[in-house]
Amino acid sequence: MATATGEILKLVRKGIDVRAVHAHTRKPFRLYLCGDPALVAEMRSLLLSGHDESVPPDAAACLETIVPGMVQITLTSEARAVLFLGRRGDIASADFGALSALDLPIFAITVDELAQPGGPASPPIAGAFAEYTVPALSKEALRGRVFAQLIERCKGVEIAVGRRLPVLRETVAAKLTRDAANNALKVALASAVVDHIPVLGLVLGAFASAGDMVAITGIQMMLLLHVEATYGRDPDVQRLWQLLPVVGGGFGWRMLARELSGFIPMAGIAIKGAIAYAGTIVVGEGVTFYYEHGRHMSAGQASSIYENTKKDALEFARDLLARFTKR
Repeated sequence: MATATGEILKLVRKGIDVRAVHAHTRKPFRLYLCGDPALVAEMRSLLLSGHDESVPPDAAACLETIVPGMVQITLTSEARAVLFLGRRGDIASADFGALSALDLPIFAITVDELAQPGGPASPPIAGAFAEYTVPALSKEALRGRVFAQLIERCKGVEIAVGRRLPVLRETVAAKLTRDAANNALKVALASAVVDHIPVLGLVLGAFASAGDMVAITGIQMMLLLHVEATYGRDPDVQRLWQLLPVVGGGFGWRMLARELSGFIPMAGIAIKGAIAYAGTIVVGEGVTFYYEHGRHMSAGQASSIYENTKKDALEFARDLLARFTKR
């Protein structure tokens, strides 16, 4: 434990690749808006809302209003998606041919205050459109399907999206948290499998046991920096010390996972992965809560998130393990 802690402190002092986080904040992207002019203006205002002072020029520049079929659209590699905004009946009469030619996913959003919110289970692919219905253009109405799936189509530039469009920050942080948790799960499962293969365990077991703790904590600390950057803070390792209590509980969860892995041989592998996954979810949601509310979540709130997430992660880990053992 002392050795692993020393490695983690060394990792923090080295900076945990802050330059890479800075690079992510500057990545260019563009979203095209079209359809009903009043709704386009309303959506643009919503997406740019939340900046402390005036809207930064680079934020305004990432949203472009287009008129398909009437003006030649210059497509750039920065373009990520099209948001078509209309009222009841507009989508049925719209000509999506010109939009499809852009080879971008098209989010066709109908605003109808009398309709129930709805949309597909997965985002549209390039050149295709998916229909969504919302009662209003608000954060609450859009974050369920539209915002979550839009961020899925902004893979690789999520941090830049959240930094420039504050209304999307919570959604971006949720995706970053899920991605980090999946990585932590893979590290924990790989380490646990090594511990349970006799020959590999003898040769690599001690290294893996210390190494997975360092690796998972590294993932969690990078997650902290990524969420910080999403919320407009410049990545700063020194500020991590303020947030380390969010990560600190992870040591206990990983130690518990290792003990369970020893007492329940193959089932313990799934438990170890589940605890790494759940612990990382708590870290991500904890730091997101901190930036959303200006305070740390309570121990009870963190425990509730952890237990609920652990159940889901156990099912996923057992399924993954079953597929692994079949191979």
